[in-house]
Amino acid sequence: MNITLLLHSLRSDWNHGNAHFVRGVCRDLLRRGHSLRILEPEDAWSRTNLVADQGEGADAAYREAYPELTSETYRTDTFDAAGTLAGADLVIVHEWTDPAIIRALGGAHRDAGAGASRRRLLFHDTHHRCISAPAEMKAFDLSHYDGVLAFGEPIRQWYRQHHALPAWTWHEAADTTLFRPQPGVEPERDLVWIGNWGDDERVAELHEFLIEPVKRLGLSATVHGVRYPKTAQAALADAGIDFRGYLPNHRAPGVFARHRMTVHVPRSFYRDHLPGIPTIRPFEALACGIPLISAPWDDAEGLFRPGTDYLRVHDGEHMAEAMQMLLKNPGRRADLAANGLDTIQRRHTCRHRADELLAVAAELGLDPGSADPADVSASVGGAGADSSAA
Repeated sequence: MNITLLLHSLRSDWNHGNAHFVRGVCRDLLRRGHSLRILEPEDAWSRTNLVADQGEGADAAYREAYPELTSETYRTDTFDAAGTLAGADLVIVHEWTDPAIIRALGGAHRDAGAGASRRRLLFHDTHHRCISAPAEMKAFDLSHYDGVLAFGEPIRQWYRQHHALPAWTWHEAADTTLFRPQPGVEPERDLVWIGNWGDDERVAELHEFLIEPVKRLGLSATVHGVRYPKTAQAALADAGIDFRGYLPNHRAPGVFARHRMTVHVPRSFYRDHLPGIPTIRPFEALACGIPLISAPWDDAEGLFRPGTDYLRVHDGEHMAEAMQMLLKNPGRRADLAANGLDTIQRRHTCRHRADELLAVAAELGLDPGSADPADVSASVGGAGADSSAA
């Protein structure tokens, strides 16, 4: 198939976790022989901040890791909707795309006679804005789109309620061509957390489940991420945590390998309003074979096996106890790592998600070509008759 993707950014992963996932899916689609055209705005905020943070050469790390991936940039004020759709069988539009472009693509799709061309146009939602900013998302004109890819079941249900469109659950996953164990690397430090501070969505949680337990136990710990204000950096320093700033995502496996364990601290919107959505980080950590301890999070969609693939704790004291137990018990660490890796390899790789995407394309009447031999993960949620109803 000829697949066109309008992304926020392929080149930059600065505070933009969806880039991790879509890079892996694109690599897998190319491996299967599909043709990809990838577009991103020239003024994407992730790319702008990456250059401001890391300098003009910041793309070098990405290009080294993904030599087969290329993208075109466009200007919003000169965007050609009809030309973008021309020749494509499947077009996927990310939700950080400018609303005017989202509307223009839908109109051009309608005007071209989508049914006759058999092209399909999908909207891809990978964020919590339908909960945190619902008016913003309701204002998007999706009336001429053929469906929605939602990165969790609560998001899919929201689109069932507010847009008369078919919708499919399409979770993120790990690119296991990059995210895999590195058995030749020995751990040097106790704990690592790779994540961004964000918009004060989990300040209390990061103190309770990361900073305070590390300080109390006197662990050797490392934190990578962006958007850490001076107050946050001071709190990390006070706890003896080494803050190392931005980390190009493809280098995370080497960082995981040099630490004995990691933690997952969900943002409040995902914990309280969007159960079942872990975001990309736990997938990648488990794919690297590092033991993981999670702050409270409801795995409502049964993606993992709590207590088997990772440990789940309910408060900061429990977190400290779990950290201490794992440090004293290398056998338990090895079991968790092996179990988590097994679940990723069986269900949650970018290869699985490419299978799921092509299954959606087939459901929409496209011919996706020969299927990959891997089984499609049971986690994909079909649109079904009810989700396509008004």
